Amino acid sequence: MESRIKTFALSTLLASVALIGCSADVKLGEEAEAKKKEEPAVPVEVAEVVRGDINAVYSNTTTLEAEEEALVVAKASEIITDILVEEGDSVVAGQVLARLNTEKMQLELMQAQANLKRLKAELDRNQRIYEKKMVSSDVYERLKFDYQAQQAAYELAKLQLDYGTIRAPISGVVSERMIKVGNMVKLNDPLFRISDFDPLLAVIHVPERELFKIQKGQFAQVKVDANLDKVFAGQVLRISPVVDATSGTFKVTVEVNDPDSTLRSGMFGRVNVVYANHKDTLLVSKAALIAEEDKPTVFVVSGEKAEKQAVKLGFENSNYVEITSGLDQGDLVVTAGQNSLKNASKVNVLNRKESNKEIAKLDN
Repeated sequence: MESRIKTFALSTLLASVALIGCSADVKLGEEAEAKKKEEPAVPVEVAEVVRGDINAVYSNTTTLEAEEEALVVAKASEIITDILVEEGDSVVAGQVLARLNTEKMQLELMQAQANLKRLKAELDRNQRIYEKKMVSSDVYERLKFDYQAQQAAYELAKLQLDYGTIRAPISGVVSERMIKVGNMVKLNDPLFRISDFDPLLAVIHVPERELFKIQKGQFAQVKVDANLDKVFAGQVLRISPVVDATSGTFKVTVEVNDPDSTLRSGMFGRVNVVYANHKDTLLVSKAALIAEEDKPTVFVVSGEKAEKQAVKLGFENSNYVEITSGLDQGDLVVTAGQNSLKNASKVNVLNRKESNKEIAKLDN
C-alpha cells in the first residue's frame, strides 16, 4: 500500500514538471514569433530643414568666343622672309607680325617714282608754254591727265610695298599661325588669327518661354569643363530682339569676367543666369525628394519613425530646393535610405549628431 502511494506521488510530480515545461516552451515560442513579427529599423541618414537664400537660375551650355577676332590675310603674293610673333603672343593694333620679300616691290616703286618726276617736269615745262599760248590745250590737258595717272600708279606701288609688312589689325593674342618662313603666299591667303579675349563671351540660345525672365545686366555664373572647380562671374551683355522661328529660341550674350586670363576661346562650359532670388526661405537637400505621381514628397523623421509628407517646391539649385509648404524649420528629413522606407517605418538614424551640428552651405 505504501509503495503504491509513493508511486502515485512520483507520477503526479513528473506530470506537473512536464506541464510546466510545456508552458515555458509555449511562452518562448510566442516571444520568438513576436520578435520575428517586429519590424527591423531601417538605417537612414537625415538632414535638417534650414533657412537661407536661394536663386532661380536658367542654365544652358555654351562655347566661349572672343568679342573680337580677326583673320589676317596676305594682301600681296610673295615669299615670307620673317615671322616676328608666335602663337600665344600678345599684340597691339599696327604691330608688325611678319614680312614678305619686297625687293620687286621696291623696284616697282622706284620706277613709278621716276616716271612721276619725269611727267612732273614735263608738265611744268608745258604749263609755261601753254600760258604763252605756244601749245594747244588738248596737248596740255592730255599731259596733265598722264601725270595724274602716274601719280596714282606711284601711290599704288607705295601701298603695295606697305603690304609687304604684315601688321595686326586689332589688339589681342595670336591664337593661330598658319605660315612658315619661306612659304609662298598668294593674295588673301590666311596668315594669322588674332583673338581679343577681353572680354570673353558666352553665347546661349534661350527658349522663347524664358523671354521675360532674362534681362540685360543680370548676374551669371560660368563653369568650363577644363576647370570645374572654379566659377567665373559674368553678366548678361545683350539680348537679341528677335526669336528664331526655326528653333524657337533667342540669342543671349553673357560677358565673362576673367581677370587672370585663364579662359580661352572655344572652351565648352555651362552658363547659369540668375533671374530671381528668394531670401530667408525654407531649404532642404535635393537628395530628400521622392517624386511620386508628379507630387514631390519627403520622409520626415519623428522619434523612431519616418512619416511620408507631401511638399510644395519653389526655386532650386544644384544642392538645395525651396520648400513653400509641408515642412517647418528644424524638421529632419531622410536624405539616404528612403527607397527602403514605407509610411511609418521604423528608422535608425546614422548621422543624428552630425545633422544637428551641420551648418548648411548653400550653393547659390
